[in-house]
Amino acid sequence: MSRNEAGSGTEAGSGTETETGRERTAGPGRVPLRTADVARESGYSAQQVRDLEGLGVIPPAARAANGYRSYAPVHVRALRAYRGLAAAVGPVEARSTLAELRTGTVETAAAAIGAVHVRLARERDEALRAQRALRAIQDERNAPESGGGGEAGEGEEERDTMTITELASALGVRSSTLRFWEQEGLVAPERVTSLRARRYGLPAIRAARIVAALRGGGHGIPEVRAVMDSLTGLGGPEETRRLLRRRLDGIAERTVALLRAGSDLAAVVTSAGARQEPPDPDPNPNQDPDPDPDQDPDPDQDPDPNPNQDPNPNPNSDPVPGDAP
Repeated sequence: MSRNEAGSGTEAGSGTETETGRERTAGPGRVPLRTADVARESGYSAQQVRDLEGLGVIPPAARAANGYRSYAPVHVRALRAYRGLAAAVGPVEARSTLAELRTGTVETAAAAIGAVHVRLARERDEALRAQRALRAIQDERNAPESGGGGEAGEGEEERDTMTITELASALGVRSSTLRFWEQEGLVAPERVTSLRARRYGLPAIRAARIVAALRGGGHGIPEVRAVMDSLTGLGGPEETRRLLRRRLDGIAERTVALLRAGSDLAAVVTSAGARQEPPDPDPNPNQDPDPDPDQDPDPDQDPDPNPNQDPNPNPNSDPVPGDAP
């Protein structure tokens, strides 16, 4: 459904249109909002609003007396936040993240958003390292007698050799991923020692960085294999350079989308935190809330040895462990 259809979707009947319109424009908050209002202000269609509500992206709408959905401004902000988050991490992860933001604490929600920023920064760093690796490979081809090296040391702490565990950690992938790339002919480690352990020299490390960046950009194995073959063939590194440039541009666009959604994400987080503010704990949960002062004492009970002592000397003490915070 196109964005132009967002303004046409409505759930209000003709008999309540005028009344709903007055409610919608009354007051600074403009609440309650109809499905069509939320669709128009968020850029989604009315059906998409309902679908995203069903997926848990936005809080469930209240229901008016006539059965129609009744939304609030926080629903609009949640949809805008979802749009930016989906552009940054994809729709599937964005849906689960929004659900977590709505149900978790402010602390966990802020940490989840911070983790997205960290991931984008790491992806950008990996793409830049792949670019430097590509330049180093090209420099070695153009001047093999110089002993290589090129620009590999430019901002890198690159080592001459790495084990499979070390390289996997440097790339942020699993060791099994490197073995799979080896099976697909994308990376060629050396076999050393009597145990035939894998050892990655500089050429293999640089190739692995390029493969990691391309795979992170969503390129399939056949496409990555063709790109890696072009580095040693007649095609040269131009296609690889173009794909890495596109990868960096894509990361920049995703980062901007996340930044643009920042205020809406903050509104979703703070709204959820306000709803989950816990009540003050009862310092004496087992105490009779209203003892009867006129009740006769138990004749078989021992008299109070300290009748003038405060029965609860510290009524403001902290609750015992296990009480609600």
